[in-house]
Amino acid sequence: MADAFENILGQPKVREFLRASVVSERVTQAYLFVGPAGSNKTLAAYALAQALMCPKGPHGPRGGMCGDCNRCDKVMRRKHPDVRYFAPAGANGYLVEQVREIVADTAMAPIQADRKIYILDRVDQLGASAANAFLKTLEEPEDDVVLILLGRTRASVLPTIVSRCQVVPFRHIPASEAAGIVAQNTGAALPQACMAIEACGGSITAAVAFLQAPGNERLAFRSRLFAALARLARADDWDIVEMARELLEASKAPLDVVRASQETELAENADFLAKSAIRQIEARNKRSLSAKTTEYLRQTTSLVRSWLRDGMMVAAGTPDLIINTDVREVLVDLFSTADAGRLAAAAAKVDDCERALAYNVSPETCIDALLFDVREVLNDSGRTD
Repeated sequence: MADAFENILGQPKVREFLRASVVSERVTQAYLFVGPAGSNKTLAAYALAQALMCPKGPHGPRGGMCGDCNRCDKVMRRKHPDVRYFAPAGANGYLVEQVREIVADTAMAPIQADRKIYILDRVDQLGASAANAFLKTLEEPEDDVVLILLGRTRASVLPTIVSRCQVVPFRHIPASEAAGIVAQNTGAALPQACMAIEACGGSITAAVAFLQAPGNERLAFRSRLFAALARLARADDWDIVEMARELLEASKAPLDVVRASQETELAENADFLAKSAIRQIEARNKRSLSAKTTEYLRQTTSLVRSWLRDGMMVAAGTPDLIINTDVREVLVDLFSTADAGRLAAAAAKVDDCERALAYNVSPETCIDALLFDVREVLNDSGRTD
């Protein structure tokens, strides 16, 4: 029977290790999950949180995921107030003040459960000063606290952090294998699964969510973005400014649904929660919205990169390697006489855009600049019409 860890796709050794740790009640208080982007570290962190939070315990139905209690449901939907997710608040990583607030929060009692779980993403961006503010808590956390840190590689995380954690390595999942897993879990055809993996930066979990979004919203956004990119060569400056604005609005549209759901949930619980608990939930909701905004922006840039990558395949005379096969005819028409080197230069501009977004540059400015860069390539692509 499925348990909390069954959905850690592509990581059988991690799945079995975490399952055994929970069932044998040998869970440590500080973990460091290390692996490349798309290796399902975040999903594994929430699976561990769900297994630990289930009130029926590891020996209950399905070993820590009974599947029929409110607590399991809230953790699975990432709504539980005692499961906290954090990402770097500064352009260059975690801020010392941010870490101090996390440390102070660990000393507070849980809101609804009997323990609290903290998931800290991208701890390779935890600098020396911020790490120093965190070390004592990491070494001697409160008895009711479990810390789960996520990083790219063991070497990229400060040794003082690594030495205080149980390190759990995650393997790189090849794109072909990842697409097969996505197809198996969504019922999508393999070409569509490959497209979703590309759109989501290699993340299996994100690709599944991309294909299963209500009303095919993410697929519709992809079609809208690709149609805009195909028009770029004929667009004037004002067309591009308007195009960027419309794409950003379309990208963020699902956030209204997320925000409404958060407000409804908060209103339902406001009568029996203390003011401090309400503030914590509001802060969590704000972080969740911010993370979702970042996710959608990354999908936008990943889709642009994927489109340019396919253009390079056409320009190089290898159209059989196109990933976005549903727009093959458009790509062949646009890029059969293009210069692959210039398209590669345009793809590098996507990297520049993502770095600017990471430094909190206005998304409108970043997407504007990216579309102008891509148009420049298209206009110099060798087309004569």
